[in-house]
Amino acid sequence: MIVVVNGKEHTVNVDPETPLLWVLREQLGLTGSKFGCGEGLCGACTVLIDGAPERSCVTPVKDVQGKPVVTIEGIPEDHPVKKAWLAEEVSQCGYCQPGQIMGAVALLKKKPQPSDADIDAAMSGNLCRCGTYGRIRRAIHAATGKGGKP
Repeated sequence: MIVVVNGKEHTVNVDPETPLLWVLREQLGLTGSKFGCGEGLCGACTVLIDGAPERSCVTPVKDVQGKPVVTIEGIPEDHPVKKAWLAEEVSQCGYCQPGQIMGAVALLKKKPQPSDADIDAAMSGNLCRCGTYGRIRRAIHAATGKGGKP
């Protein structure tokens, strides 16, 4: 089976029902996406599939054939979201942050100037046990060039 991840084609020999998360982590060595709940509820495993944020822990690898997959490793270090995350010092434990960043990247691609309500709606499925939601919101606004202001 062929998957395209971060712009590169990979041949993987796995059961088609294998969750994409395990293919990314175990077959391709891309460990940025995290295993959190295993049920698609926490967002730690979020990747972009065909540009949309999806939970890789519940997505069978067969479902991504022919669709580009982007992981946190595929987001450049100088991307406005990553730069804003550092500037706003969003991370505490950091476990959820790859999924949070992927959600933010998808949101800004869809809605370049989101309101607080837009951010809350788009990010509501990404859980942060450290409670950095305020910083996450400020970072998303900062990535738009608004300097953290709604």
